[in-house]
Amino acid sequence: MNKQNSDSKLYFYPGAIHIHSKFSDGTGDIFKISRAAKKAGLFWIIVTDHNCIDIEEGIYNDVFVIKGEEISPETENHYIALDIDSAILPSDSPHEYVEAVRSHGGFGFAAHPDEAEKRKNKAKPLRWTDKSVDVDGIEIWNWFSDWADNYDESNIFTLAKAYFLCHKLIKGPHAETLKWWDELNLKRENIVPAIGGADAHALRVTKYIIPLKVFPYSLCFKTLTNVITLQKPLSKDFDEVKRTVLDSIRHGNNLIINRKYSKTSQFPLFQAVNESMAVNAGGEIELSENSYLHIKLPQKADIKILKDGMPFYSENSKKIILKLDRRGKYRFEAYFKNNPWIFSNPIKVK
Repeated sequence: MNKQNSDSKLYFYPGAIHIHSKFSDGTGDIFKISRAAKKAGLFWIIVTDHNCIDIEEGIYNDVFVIKGEEISPETENHYIALDIDSAILPSDSPHEYVEAVRSHGGFGFAAHPDEAEKRKNKAKPLRWTDKSVDVDGIEIWNWFSDWADNYDESNIFTLAKAYFLCHKLIKGPHAETLKWWDELNLKRENIVPAIGGADAHALRVTKYIIPLKVFPYSLCFKTLTNVITLQKPLSKDFDEVKRTVLDSIRHGNNLIINRKYSKTSQFPLFQAVNESMAVNAGGEIELSENSYLHIKLPQKADIKILKDGMPFYSENSKKIILKLDRRGKYRFEAYFKNNPWIFSNPIKVK
């Protein structure tokens, strides 16, 4: 194992992407949302209201609040647009607004692309229907969509189960979504990044005897988290932090973690190392005689390593050190007691 890795200090910063406020169909203002994020242990959040970016960026309750947009046609092809200064309106062609995001200097992710078409509830799926569009990245896992795909509103008992045992309904990314993501990474030279979306609304439901909130921001922020790994601490300057977070997400320097199954405050480590360097998720490294893939988890789990989208190695473990002798893009998935837990962005070994 490269000594550089063991001597290097790394810093982990969890945050949440895909959040809705009162400016669209959420129920909270930025003060309420940031308080919930702080309580959940998040350092940064990205608010992505539908077809607007009216949230005021800044530091609220010690949380760095960054604005984006969910470009939202009525029926399909929603797009999480980041690093833009003005709202981009949806159109009939997703090609148009994906290019518009780029023309504004931003980048984006196809949102909840494979929501289930057959559900035991009345929630209408919002799918990404044109996978020929040259998207920058993919929201491979959306917590609220995952729940909505699987809840049964047939009667009061199934509804109660869906609300009080919501985590049991979470199944992980759709196979179709992972297949699309892996195909894009196989096709393109650069890494096609992925994010996990909380899709937090804190919706109020008043049609029952007891009004419910589905689901509070505080709950959502303890589910799907994007953890960026840095080699130095975050600055205290908002503009610098914003640039660091957005650049990290743009390049896939994040791990997607379902915190429901994180039993400690420690974060996973995912690196590739050789004689001269170590890189984290989203990084690139030269193949050499001493190239290794290193995965270290806070607790034992079923780890599946994929190379170019194909199964490469698996083990039930907390730690894997795997010698590399082939070029490709490597990513891993971890399942805790058969529950979906961690999905990494790839590392490119070239």
